[in-house]
Amino acid sequence: MNTCSVTENADKEARKIIRRFKRRNPQSSIAVIGCYAQLKPYDIALIDGVDLVLGAEEKFNLPAYLDTISLNGCTKVIRSEIEHVHKFVPSYSLGERTRSFLKIQDGCNYTCSFCTIPLARGESRSDNIENTMKIAMKVAETNTREIVLTGVNIGDFGKGSNETFIDLIQRLDTLDKLDRIRISSIEPNLLTNEIIEFCARSQKFMPHFHVPLQSGSDKVLSAMRRRYKRALYEDRVTKIKSAIPDACIGVDVIVGFPGESHDDFLDTYNFLNEIDISYLHVFTYSERYDTAANKMNKEVSREIRAERSRMLHILSEKKRRYFQDQFIKRERPVLFEHMKNGKIIGHTDNYIKVKVNYCPNLINTIQPVCLTINHGDSMYGPLVD
Repeated sequence: MNTCSVTENADKEARKIIRRFKRRNPQSSIAVIGCYAQLKPYDIALIDGVDLVLGAEEKFNLPAYLDTISLNGCTKVIRSEIEHVHKFVPSYSLGERTRSFLKIQDGCNYTCSFCTIPLARGESRSDNIENTMKIAMKVAETNTREIVLTGVNIGDFGKGSNETFIDLIQRLDTLDKLDRIRISSIEPNLLTNEIIEFCARSQKFMPHFHVPLQSGSDKVLSAMRRRYKRALYEDRVTKIKSAIPDACIGVDVIVGFPGESHDDFLDTYNFLNEIDISYLHVFTYSERYDTAANKMNKEVSREIRAERSRMLHILSEKKRRYFQDQFIKRERPVLFEHMKNGKIIGHTDNYIKVKVNYCPNLINTIQPVCLTINHGDSMYGPLVD
């Protein structure tokens, strides 16, 4: 089982699923890997039924460790200290016919006060451009139409070498067999004018940016140890919309960070309401062991956190609906991905979910659709002949 540990809920869910595995198959052997395994291996080892716990370095050699599983009920923990984890292991997904997630970077050198990722994944590291191109070409040869570039901090690609993220995307843009490339998430301080302008010119890079904000209060941003102020974030949004007016901009935001006052939250809410973004991913602050934020002793009550989260979820729905309204009676290219409830579902280049009436042989094709109805979570329209 590969685990996440970004929030307390992720840890709780992992424990629940491990126990469910064992109930359903009492004779099974269970190995646990991932961020939770790196951060709290001995907590996991105490869960009945866990046979093997592997850290961030060891998980990539999982087959080699399976033979070490003991049959006497003793859990084996094999975990290097995170400061000794330096190797980058590339990977990509092939679970979907239409889209592949390509990991180009891992780890993070930032020290955000709320985040355990540097403790769980180690220092920032990445492959070189030549190897990344070979993997991308391999993915493209599977008839995958879209690659999503992923990592912990992908704008940091090439750190420690003479290669940069802009160098990488310029090379990826030359891939003939690939129709679409999407940037998953990039820090605002690493999203340069050069990257934005390049994406505006490119036919392959989609007009879609996901840019974490975390807070619209400069006071809270400082306490979070983020590497920008809200003015820089606003400038990035303005630059994107100036260069690519139809671009979709997604935002990560955290509510209930220690010391976040009512006025701080209103700063965030009003800022997000004013700037031209398309949707929010709202995270409720979660206390994480061994982070600086966990020692701040300025706790925001869980009731207030929940209310702030509710308000931002409502704002996100309004933002998404307003963004999608701008494309009513307009054509957009849609990559069709799967069928559900008699509809074929896909996404436009600028990341609007689209549903059309069933039509055979649409999946894994890109077709023009005239968007006519805005359902909020998606849009509907007929195929254009």
